[in-house]
Order: sequence, then C-alpha cells, then structure tokens
Amino acid sequence: MGFRVVIPVVDESGLGAQVAEHFGRAPYFAVVELDESGNVSNVKTVPNVGEHAGGMGQSHDHIVKLKPNAIIVYGMGPRGLSAFQDAGVAVLKANVNTVAGNVAAYNKDILQELTEGCHHADHH
Repeated sequence: MGFRVVIPVVDESGLGAQVAEHFGRAPYFAVVELDESGNVSNVKTVPNVGEHAGGMGQSHDHIVKLKPNAIIVYGMGPRGLSAFQDAGVAVLKANVNTVAGNVAAYNKDILQELTEGCHHADHH
C-alpha cells in the first residue's frame, strides 16, 4: 500500500484542481493515492459534507475516516489541525495552487508542516 494525500479544492478537476484557501470551507477534497514510488495511482474528488459546506459535523472528522497519510492545505482552524495531529496525520502547507504541484512537492519532501491553526477564514 502506498500513501493517501487529501487536499481541499475548489472543483472536481482532479490533479488540475486549484487548492481551496481554507480546509473547512472547501467545496471538495481531492483524495490522491500514491504507490510506493510516489506515482499517482488514483485520484477521486469527494464533496465537503461538513457544516461549513451546508452538511453536518466537522470536515476534519469526515476526512479522518478516509485514513489519509497527509493533508496539504493553505490553512485550517485549530480544531481541524488538532484532530489530524491526534489521528497521526501529517498536515503540510501547500506551496503551489494545484493538486498536481503539491503532490510533486510532497514527493520531493519539500512541504513544511503546518504548526498553527488560523482563527479566521481568509488565507492568502
């Protein structure tokens, strides 16, 4: 088994999707599966069913159930960050605005860890 990386995105265009500014408010999440060599073996997009998107519960709780190895984000709130850290999921800072670019950066091990949750909804 390889690795599973989840990235909040603005649409369902897979590897070309743009990264959403805030994890919990993203309309979708790209779920990227990588083989042992770091090659993409599968990409699917799942809708955000958390309360910020009009659903129920917290987005991070739904995503933890997908058993990701890492989350790549521009930012997320402190509760989401704590939930992923408690579940042993790495939370990394996005460094480009596409899924493909961040997966490439993940494979090169150049993404920095997100260490602090934000307290507002706007990220740039």
